[in-house]
Amino acid sequence: MTFNQSKAARERRPIPPLDAAALERLALRYVERFATSRGKLTEYLVRKIRERGWEGEPADPAALAERMAGLGYVDDRVFAEAKAAAMQRRGLGGRRVAGALREARIDEADTDAVAPAIADRAVTSALAFARRKRIGPYALDEADRVLREKQIGAMIRAGHGFALARRIVSSPPKDDVDEKDFE
Repeated sequence: MTFNQSKAARERRPIPPLDAAALERLALRYVERFATSRGKLTEYLVRKIRERGWEGEPADPAALAERMAGLGYVDDRVFAEAKAAAMQRRGLGGRRVAGALREARIDEADTDAVAPAIADRAVTSALAFARRKRIGPYALDEADRVLREKQIGAMIRAGHGFALARRIVSSPPKDDVDEKDFE
């Protein structure tokens, strides 16, 4: 291409509308690259159909997502467990994890199956958040009342319960922190 080409030569050709084979290729490529749930995969396919258009028999993205789940490419429970564990390692609490699972369109049965593991890691997760933010036992100095209130608010926004947040924030700074002190 030279610099003086006509405008028509420089314009891109339009992307052809999707058909069943192209939609399946998009779905396979998506599940290959990302850990996902059936609901998120369905939303992705609907968005692609809306963006590019459709040609042929009416599309059923939900059925394609179910087929991918049947083949083992998508597993909502495994996705929920991995998502919950990753979020809790970052210090996010049960309410934030539950919200993320709702957003990922994980059904109630899979969410309920993961709930005991989330509850078991609640203290560990709260202490991870406190360590990251230098709150309570991980603080350099004892916090005054106003700062403690702000720290409790931060922990609650992170999805932790009020009672646990208050116990952690009220704890004096110390070198060795034992989870059992906060259970």
